Amino acid sequence: MFSAGVSSAAAAGTVPGGPSTNGEMNLSSLVTYEDMIKALKDIEQTSQGKVEVFTLDEYGKSEQGRSFYAAKVGTGPVKVWIQAQIHGDEKLTTRAVLDLLKTFGSSGGKDIKAMLNNLTIYAVPMYNPDGSMMNTRTTMLYDNGEPKRNDSGKPLTVDLNRDWATAGFKAKESLAFYKYWADVKPDYAVDLHHQGFKTVYGTNESTSMSLGVSLAPDGPTLPNVKDYNDVTRQMQVYVYDALKQYGYTHIDRYQVGDGDKRYEIDIKGGVVSAMMLGLNYNNLNPTHHSNPAIFFETKGNTREGGLGQKSNGYLTKQNYLGLKALLEGISSGKIAQVNPDRWGDIPAYPLAGYQTDSGIVPAGY
Repeated sequence: MFSAGVSSAAAAGTVPGGPSTNGEMNLSSLVTYEDMIKALKDIEQTSQGKVEVFTLDEYGKSEQGRSFYAAKVGTGPVKVWIQAQIHGDEKLTTRAVLDLLKTFGSSGGKDIKAMLNNLTIYAVPMYNPDGSMMNTRTTMLYDNGEPKRNDSGKPLTVDLNRDWATAGFKAKESLAFYKYWADVKPDYAVDLHHQGFKTVYGTNESTSMSLGVSLAPDGPTLPNVKDYNDVTRQMQVYVYDALKQYGYTHIDRYQVGDGDKRYEIDIKGGVVSAMMLGLNYNNLNPTHHSNPAIFFETKGNTREGGLGQKSNGYLTKQNYLGLKALLEGISSGKIAQVNPDRWGDIPAYPLAGYQTDSGIVPAGY
């Protein structure tokens, strides 16, 4: 699916959430599936009913038979979908979502009350529990309790972030969450990921987070389908400004490629791409509901120097603060007041074009 002119590093990065941690995180301070369940139950109990925790068993279970857990908080008319760890080895994001739910369940501050009056938040802290348990990016397909295998005897695996497609839905995870999304019909979504190490353009500083959208603003897809160019740029700018105020200065835009060839991604197979396109699979979304969506890409592997527990805490807080800011901006309506052209203020390499499902589309197409 990648054009011959794109490096392997660029190809790996074409999927939102790539290149991933490849299972090489410091695992000592990370949340396991069991930890997540306990944390959610504790949050629900201490919130005294503000945070509702439930499984999605009515929609399905994982390939290995695990329940999917979700949480709901807030009573407002605007619905926001938050998902984390669709790739099982991208683990810091789950902690950030749990920390956010804990704040919403325990804080009586005026800002929190305002958000919960204006928003209803639907949070999925661990989209890929099987992959998390195996510490793999993908998940493994099962049949009657045994892994499915190809003709060479190797287990069949699926990247869940490429499985919301007309010819997709190979994994039980994908169909379960798609059905739930189609029922919720959120107004906004944010997807949390990890990426490999890179530097902010014009500096030698390691990027701590990249802000992205899987259907590039001004790219070849959105203007002809669902014009979310302005709102997705406004969402990213709002988060960027907020994180800078908190002192997080190593933020940039998500691009793929290397050297002087950098590309915005414009792919239709990703989960948040399908949300923006209003995918109607098996007539489960007959109204073609759609919503704007962005993603966060956090630095997070140990191949190039490692991440200790202190770094994990810093990066987790960065996600937490970014999420909280985004929700505040949506709740208050301030995001709509952002000049979308300020998206150009977020550091990025000169644009060579767009990486699409069928190859490169040059800038200025």
